[in-house]
Amino acid sequence: MAEENKMDKIIGFCKRRGFVYPSSEIYGGFAAVYDYGPYGVELKNAIRDAWWKNMVKDREDIVGLDAAIFMLPKVWEASGHVGGFADPLSECKKCHTRSRVDHLLEDAGVFADEKMSEEEINKIFNENKKKIKCLKCGGSDFSEARSFNLLVKSNLGNFTGDWDKEPTYLRGETCQGIYVNFKNVLDSARVRVPFGIAQIGKAFRNEITARQFIFRTREFEQMEMQYFVHPSVAAKEYERWKEERWKFYAEDLGFDAKNLRWHEHENLVFYAKAAFDIEYNYPFGFKELEGVHNRSDYDLTQHAKFSGEDLSYLDPQTKEKFVPWVVETSAGLNRTLLAVICEAYNEEDVGEGDVRVVLKLKKELAPVKVAVFPLLKNKPQLVEKAKEIFNGLKTKHTCEFDDNGNVGKRYRRQDEIGTPYCITVDFDTIEKDNSVTVRDRDTMKQERVGVGELAGYFHQKFNL
Repeated sequence: MAEENKMDKIIGFCKRRGFVYPSSEIYGGFAAVYDYGPYGVELKNAIRDAWWKNMVKDREDIVGLDAAIFMLPKVWEASGHVGGFADPLSECKKCHTRSRVDHLLEDAGVFADEKMSEEEINKIFNENKKKIKCLKCGGSDFSEARSFNLLVKSNLGNFTGDWDKEPTYLRGETCQGIYVNFKNVLDSARVRVPFGIAQIGKAFRNEITARQFIFRTREFEQMEMQYFVHPSVAAKEYERWKEERWKFYAEDLGFDAKNLRWHEHENLVFYAKAAFDIEYNYPFGFKELEGVHNRSDYDLTQHAKFSGEDLSYLDPQTKEKFVPWVVETSAGLNRTLLAVICEAYNEEDVGEGDVRVVLKLKKELAPVKVAVFPLLKNKPQLVEKAKEIFNGLKTKHTCEFDDNGNVGKRYRRQDEIGTPYCITVDFDTIEKDNSVTVRDRDTMKQERVGVGELAGYFHQKFNL
């Protein structure tokens, strides 16, 4: 299928099958904000758990953190977000729609790094204005590019009524909570440099032209890890983490290598020593999935300067005192979920013009692991036995009981949401062998399995 058509299908599929809904839809929707439905939240949790297992549970050198969304405004001054966290915007003089300049240039086939200065962006913008069209009205007469700060303001704790002059902010990224807790973690947990702090949490950005479904939204979740190292090994650790993060997508999430690639940042921020993105081939092209950055000692140095706290590290063996450098891995949970769905979505011709939609997720990620059916819903003995099996399995796996419609239609519904295995209880189960039919999502093959063997069967299938 055409890639643009695939994206439209995936957006419709996500709503129809309970993965992603437009926020506040009964009131007309709220642009660039989305809600996650019953299957979407399960898939999101599965991806989150896979990341947490890979980054924290399976390692001895990384600990977790859950920092608050609200932080003292001075944190954002120290980080540079108040003064420099901005996107270049231009206004269409015909319809007055404001758009990100780097997005306008990208749509016109012109590359512009979002980290370029306002002067650099304007130079490229002015050189290419004849190619650029307004995304709303198609006009081509634009204002000069101007910076627009992305931090979302709040009046938390301000009762003067003049909160715009002294705002609090919803965090623009999760990593600042890690930096300001570096000393707390060092003092309270059994960690020594090199070590990492990982966090998953909400972040907010005042995007003017959020687009591409859940790829770029105003409210999103980040999965970030900051690894603190001695300056002398930062470059080596950086290369190691590049390899580690690539493996996560290729192995843990099961992405085809042809859909992944590295992209090197051409314009580094002044403090960065290296920055690469892992990009995924979405239906709208290769886009950033995760960034891996060598941030030098900038972050801890800035927060030490603004707070007055000593954030250096004293090596207990060498007695050397130094400010650790940071190797950062930063991924968006929402755009990872979108990549997982894009990777797994398939339309298969099963003959006689019949097309099967199937979400071929890794079994460990599937929102529902096992579905249980009675062959007929109007036969109490079948329903009772199916319920008994369902109740026995649901304590170990996320299960769904379904008795609506014929079995073929039930299979199709479960295929669409990515359920790896379906169990059907039939008359032979009751009258003959106390066995059930287990059907595989990907091969559609069926086999008989004894009811007493189901726990061990699925234990092996899910590699528990």
